[in-house]
Amino acid sequence: MNIKTALPLVALMGATRMHHFGDAFSLPDASLAVFFLAGLFSSSRAFFVALLVEAALLDYVAISQFNVSDFCISPAYAFLIPTYFAMWFAGRLSANFKSMQGSEFTLSIPAMATLFIATSSAYLISNSSFYWLSDNVLQRDFSKYVEQLSHYYAPYLGYAVMYVITGFAAAKIAKMLPDLMAHNSSATATKMSRYVFLLHFS
Repeated sequence: MNIKTALPLVALMGATRMHHFGDAFSLPDASLAVFFLAGLFSSSRAFFVALLVEAALLDYVAISQFNVSDFCISPAYAFLIPTYFAMWFAGRLSANFKSMQGSEFTLSIPAMATLFIATSSAYLISNSSFYWLSDNVLQRDFSKYVEQLSHYYAPYLGYAVMYVITGFAAAKIAKMLPDLMAHNSSATATKMSRYVFLLHFS
């Protein structure tokens, strides 16, 4: 696993995991996007496990040290593993698309479709498991469950897509930067050579 890829993803999760949808003082949780990008840029299963451990540690610290509510901690918490695996695996699938390789490094329609399906699946796994397994849900009703499912779906999907596109754009800029710097250095050297040539014969 490339450390230049791993560190930004670890830092992004650490900076955003305290709040699901964010508030005036914090960014929304980027965990879904982090797992997708981890799969997109690396095939390392060890890094996937490391991110799971980081997520659990961050939740523990948030609850025990910063008085964040433990409302979401229930038997359904274990279902975050398949939730995040869906995102990581979708990233791995997207990495196989031709558009994600070499000079054609672009976020294509197939990759976006894969992201959409994975995020929807992740939402269904995490939300359904919490609703049906958590002791914090006192009355279970299928119609209310569907209403709740639709209420939170848009921000859940929207923030994941926003972070993936932002992360992908940052990665693309980082990929292009060496070539741009080399081109600028070459252009500067050419101009300097012409300037010296003109001085010599003036």
